[in-house]
Amino acid sequence: MSDEELIVAFALTRLDHPGLDLDEVAALLVRRLGPEQMVGFAAQNLADRGELRGALFDAAVERVVRVVLALRDAAD
Repeated sequence: MSDEELIVAFALTRLDHPGLDLDEVAALLVRRLGPEQMVGFAAQNLADRGELRGALFDAAVERVVRVVLALRDAAD
C-alpha cells in the first residue's frame, strides 16, 4: 500500500470514527487491513528506525501514525 493509499484509508476510517484520537484510528485501520498489511507496515517502520525486531502490531500502528504526521507537517 502506498503512502497516498494509506492516507485515504486513514481519512475514511477517521470519518467513520470522529471521536477517536490519532493512535486509536491508526490501530483500528491496522486491524481492518489485516495481518499481511500489518506485517508490511511493521517491516517498513522497523526499517525506517533501523531496528531488526519489535512488537508487530505496535510497529504497524506507529508506521501509520508516522505517515499521517509526515503529511500533516508537509501541509503546514
